[in-house]
Amino acid sequence: MTVYRKLILGSAASLFAIGAAQAADLPVKAKAVEYVRICSLYGAGFFYIPGTDTCIKLGGYLRVDTTFNGGAHGAPSWSGDLGQNNRFADNFVSRSRMALQVDTRTATEYGVVRTFGQGDFQFNNFGSSAASVTGSGSNALMGAGGGYVAVEFLFIQFAGFTFGKSASAYASPWQGGPGNITSNLLGGHVTDTGVNNIQYTAQFGNGVSGSIGLDDPTVWNRTALNNLGIPSAIGSNGTGSSAYGGTLAPDIVGNIRVDQAWGLFQLSGRAHLVNATYNTLSAGAVANNLSELSGHPDSKWGGSVMAALQIKNIPTGKGDDIKIDVSYAKGSTKQVISTSGSSPSFAMFGDSGFGYQSVGFGATTDAVYLPGAGGTDGLKLTTAWGIRGAFNHNWDPYWSTSLFGSYSAVRYDGGADDNLTGIGTTSAKGAYCAAFAASHGGLAAQTGVASNAGTYSCNPDFNVSQLGVITRWTPVKNLTFSAEAQWFHLDQKMSGSAVFSAAAPKPTALYEFKDQDTFLLQVRAQRNF
Repeated sequence: MTVYRKLILGSAASLFAIGAAQAADLPVKAKAVEYVRICSLYGAGFFYIPGTDTCIKLGGYLRVDTTFNGGAHGAPSWSGDLGQNNRFADNFVSRSRMALQVDTRTATEYGVVRTFGQGDFQFNNFGSSAASVTGSGSNALMGAGGGYVAVEFLFIQFAGFTFGKSASAYASPWQGGPGNITSNLLGGHVTDTGVNNIQYTAQFGNGVSGSIGLDDPTVWNRTALNNLGIPSAIGSNGTGSSAYGGTLAPDIVGNIRVDQAWGLFQLSGRAHLVNATYNTLSAGAVANNLSELSGHPDSKWGGSVMAALQIKNIPTGKGDDIKIDVSYAKGSTKQVISTSGSSPSFAMFGDSGFGYQSVGFGATTDAVYLPGAGGTDGLKLTTAWGIRGAFNHNWDPYWSTSLFGSYSAVRYDGGADDNLTGIGTTSAKGAYCAAFAASHGGLAAQTGVASNAGTYSCNPDFNVSQLGVITRWTPVKNLTFSAEAQWFHLDQKMSGSAVFSAAAPKPTALYEFKDQDTFLLQVRAQRNF
């Protein structure tokens, strides 16, 4: 046993000696770990990307919205199933969204180079429609476990230039949200998720700056251009198919801005080209084999102007302010009847004292034209103007309230009977009313022809008004709960009644033309990070 014990102890001593010799061959110091460093050059939240001189900030928010008697994100019941108030309409709709933002900045001899991008991961409740109960388009992605990613801002900034998908140089800083959370406050311009553009901003000192840019108008800056000579040019709900041509020129935009301690003032301008496809088109503004031979109306430049004002630190409380903007447009109605998506046209139904129901129409267009004999002699640009604003009050660090509203008007030139004056030039209103009469019985009674289809006077002009209030509670930093109530009013200019086939599931019946109202409630929970 003694021999074995000595042998084991000797072997162990040899192993320790070998291990010590190998350890002596290892480096004395391990390579230093490069820890993340805070970047204080551009505000809180930035840090250096390891191994570079570029600062990066990751942020965003998670938001849950529910709208009662309205569309997603606070759209009033102004069209579609909600406007009809039929059995396909949803009494409420919810949307959950997480926005992820990536902001990078690098100091160079030319100034800061910046990139910014935002992606929205979101899901709406599925919904239904009279056209397709199973849903279509983005709704088809809203099944269990579904959803989609939306792209908002994606741009590069360098030496005063901005390239990519960013807010237009025409926009005010608050876009369509002077105090509201809805994305559907009409009365002015909105590009709050970005439009493809190139722009340059110059700083003149003392808070004065100027910007000029070129915007891609294809998605954001068009409403509709109606060819009133095609079959069924104006449908049963008072709107027609757009005959806009391809994009021929960018919108030219710019602003002059004063931003100081008392508030902000900005004056913006835009030039927008309105161009049609052809004179001869099939139903739905679809081209046919005679389209190229038929010619087309000459394109016309329209445009818009906007004045925006913010007054800060008013006497009602710390941090209180007033924001307001006023807009005028000719051939660029999207700068007035504007949401964070497409421009709406309006078709709302309600109660009637003598007809099946009452109805209010409002067709949103940039222009109309009527080819051929008695035609409009080219494009007739639509006129629009609007005003919107909000008073924002802080009760204390946790509670705040805003009172907001808007008023917008859309006008077509001329008179309803201009198309009856014979061959030659007619007006936008005359051309529209001629097309409207083709699908809405009763207008003939105005000229002394017996009719039991009702009688009405045609006028496509309309006004829309909105008034709302929102209260917010912020119990802890970056967590806010909001409740917003809104009234929407359509002041349409038709009068009388007509028998026509309304969009399904409405029946063919006698409808009274009448102003319409609707109310909605939107609630939100949002956590910023």
